[in-house]
Amino acid sequence: MLKGISPLLSPELLAVLTRMGHGDEIVLADAHFPGESFNNRVLRADGLRIPALLDAILPLFELDAYVDAPLVMMAPVEGDTLDPSVEASYLVPVKKHAPDAPAIARIGRFAFYDRTREAFAVLMTGETAKYGNILLKKGVTPC
Repeated sequence: MLKGISPLLSPELLAVLTRMGHGDEIVLADAHFPGESFNNRVLRADGLRIPALLDAILPLFELDAYVDAPLVMMAPVEGDTLDPSVEASYLVPVKKHAPDAPAIARIGRFAFYDRTREAFAVLMTGETAKYGNILLKKGVTPC
């Protein structure tokens, strides 16, 4: 155990977050997401929900201030509806740790898959919410 670091963060996840550079992206994927199909660097956080992981990651992770959307979620497929409580639950840790972060952007399913292919890593979680995936773009840590 390390003092001041959430026990939800595995050594592997801490190593990935450390190795990521400015502009790199990590996908926090829901339990239904086909992460292994889109990226070769997949970590597991089975049983952990995304709001708790955001609350653990964001104190250590600067969001990219040089892009319009450092936080991106998947837009619903035509005919589906979003549960607004999912995004609202993600915004609680976002506003706590990155109060100046812009609104979460939404992109289509296949565009999200494309971003996942290019992402530094995918973290498979225990999140069961439909459209529960969120992408984080890393920024520069202030001095």
